[in-house]
Amino acid sequence: MNRRKFLAGVIGGTAVAVPLPFLNCFLNGNGTALAATKSPLPPVFGSWIQNLGLNPGRWKPATTGTGYEAGVELKVLDRFKDKTNIISGMKYFLDGRPQETHTSGLQIATMGGLPAGGSGSPSFDTAIADVIGKRTRFRSLEVSLLGNRASWSMRDGGTVNPAEPSPAALYRRMFGLDFKDPNAAEFSPDTRELARRSVLSAITDERKSLVQYVGSEDRARIDQYFTSLRQIEQQLDLSLERPAPVQACRMPKQVEEFPTGAETELVAKNDQMFAELISHAIACDQTRVFNVNFLGSGLFRKGQSREWHNLTHEEPVDPKLGYQPDVTWFIDFAMKRFADFITRLQEYPEGSGSVLDRTLMLWQTDHGYARTHSLEDVPVITVGTGGGRFKTGMHIAAAGDPATRIGLTVQQAMGVPISSWGKLSNQTSRPFTELMA
Repeated sequence: MNRRKFLAGVIGGTAVAVPLPFLNCFLNGNGTALAATKSPLPPVFGSWIQNLGLNPGRWKPATTGTGYEAGVELKVLDRFKDKTNIISGMKYFLDGRPQETHTSGLQIATMGGLPAGGSGSPSFDTAIADVIGKRTRFRSLEVSLLGNRASWSMRDGGTVNPAEPSPAALYRRMFGLDFKDPNAAEFSPDTRELARRSVLSAITDERKSLVQYVGSEDRARIDQYFTSLRQIEQQLDLSLERPAPVQACRMPKQVEEFPTGAETELVAKNDQMFAELISHAIACDQTRVFNVNFLGSGLFRKGQSREWHNLTHEEPVDPKLGYQPDVTWFIDFAMKRFADFITRLQEYPEGSGSVLDRTLMLWQTDHGYARTHSLEDVPVITVGTGGGRFKTGMHIAAAGDPATRIGLTVQQAMGVPISSWGKLSNQTSRPFTELMA
C-alpha cells in the first residue's frame, strides 16, 4: 500500500474511487515528510480573488513588521495572525492605457500586465501548477462562490480554466469520473444517486481490508476522514431535496440540481462545501493548486435591493461613520467567507499538523477603493507558509511599488524558475525577500 492508493467501487454501473489522505504509515516519525523518499510533504498554492477591495482607513495596520494590529475589516483574520502577512501600498500601473474597471487590476495581478491584442498572458497560478502539480490528478481546481464560471486562471493564448460553481459537480469530478460510457458522448453520474447511496457504501469491503493493515492512529484518521466524506454526502443530499411548497412561489421551467448563485445564503453555504472538498483534494494529493473566485461584482446581493457593486457607486458615505455602511456589510461578509475557508484548511488534520501548514494562500482584489475605482494602495494578504517556504506574521508597506512584486515572490517560493515578472511599469525583479524563508 502506498500514498497513491484508491479504494474503488461501483454504484449502479458507475465506477467510483476514493483516494486516501496522507496517513501516518506514509510519513516519517514526525509526520512532516514521506517515509519512502524522505522528501517533505508537497507544497500547495491557493488563490482567493475578490472584487471591490476594502475601505481606506479600515484595513491597513498602523505599524509595519511583526506585532501589527490589523484594521477592523481584517480583524476576522486575527486567529491566523501568526500565519498571515498584510501588504499595503502597492499599485497597478496602466502605462497610459485606459482603465477597464474591475478588470485591469486583476489582469495585472494575475498576468503581470495588461493584455496586448485579443489574447492575454498565462496567469501565474498556471506557472506554479506546471512546477508543483504535474503529477497530481487535477493540475488545478477552480471554484466560484457566486454561481458563475468566472475565473482568472488562464493558460497561454487566453485559454481560461473555467471555475466550477457547483459543489455537487466538483464532488462528481472527485469521486465519479473514472467511469466512461462507450456508448455516450458525455456521461455524468446522478449526484442524487451518489449522495443517497454513497460512494462510501460502494467501497465497504476495501475499507474493511485497509484497516487491518494500519495502526490505531491511522485507523482513527481513516474513520475521521470517511466521517467527513459522509457529512459532505448528507449535505448534498439535503440540498437536492425539494423544499416545502410556498403558495406565492412558482416553479421555474428548469431546476438546477444544486442551488448556486450570488445570494448571501448560497454563497456562505457553498463556501463551506468547497472548503471541505478542496481540503480533501489537498489531503489526498489530488491537486496542489486551487483558485477560489469571489467574482461577478454585479451579481452579489442580499435580498432584492442590496447589491454590492451598485452600492459602491450609489450609497453615500455616512458622515458620522466615514464609510458606506451597506458596502461595508458586504466587505465584512466576504472577509468572513475567506476566514471560514482558511479555518477548514486549518482544521483538516494531516501528519503532525494540518493541511494549511503546507499551503500558501494569496488574497488579491481589483481596486484599492471600489467607490473611486482606484488602483493605488491595493490590499494584499497571504496566509500560510507553503510548507515552510514563506515567513509570516508581518505587515509590509510597499508604497507605490508594482503589485506584481507579490506574484513574483509567490512564484519563486513555489519553485518557478524566474528572476523577474510583469510588463512595462508592472515589471519587477524585486521579490519580497523578507518573506522568503
